[in-house]
Amino acid sequence: MRRILITNDDGIESPGLMRLINVAKEFGEIWVVAPDGQRSACSHSITVHGTIDIYPHDLGIEGVRAFSCSTTPGDCVRAGSLGVMPYKPDVVLSGINNGFNAATDIQYSGTCGAAFEAAFQGYQAIAVSEGAKGIHEVTDHYLRDILADIIDKKLSFGQIWNLNFPDCPLSECKGVLWDRFASRGKFFDDTYKVVEELPDGGKRYVINGREVRETEEGSDLKALLNKYVSIGIVNNVAL
Repeated sequence: MRRILITNDDGIESPGLMRLINVAKEFGEIWVVAPDGQRSACSHSITVHGTIDIYPHDLGIEGVRAFSCSTTPGDCVRAGSLGVMPYKPDVVLSGINNGFNAATDIQYSGTCGAAFEAAFQGYQAIAVSEGAKGIHEVTDHYLRDILADIIDKKLSFGQIWNLNFPDCPLSECKGVLWDRFASRGKFFDDTYKVVEELPDGGKRYVINGREVRETEEGSDLKALLNKYVSIGIVNNVAL
């Protein structure tokens, strides 16, 4: 039986995590080590100074052993597979993230960061994300069959499977596109605006993103903008 470790960057109470667990338990023995709160956009960061607090966490799913972690998704994979679990996992699943992890946004993603850590440790690694509009029909329709297809398809060192599902009704989804490359563009064209003048002369800023609507043919972002499921293999650029 496969030993599967599941994590995310939205926190252990995330509905997306629960949905992933309920699909993944068909494929093997499930362990969960996930952050105790929101850790989006923390990328592949890990804790090298200080401690990591890990507590048992009851998710209410029979047979699933779950733990909350005080730090990052990368730490969840490292501490989970090298400390919490009595043996190393065969597969690490990261998600289901609330929001796409495509194009250059991949470099910021805690979801993908956890998957890259898993790949670095030598585990099969799959990152799963969907749009943030709260429409789960496409993900719930396709995820089980896609996992069945790729869960045992080994990748080269440092590579991850990156799955992204459009947040549209199933009736509007045009299907699944494989072998999508990570767009060199960005999903949001960000600026920063001042929201408050501070008493000490400083200014308080907030990110202000505008969704990009054009990108390269064959890319993950193009697929999502056209309401396709995007499946691709992403390389850790540091390796």
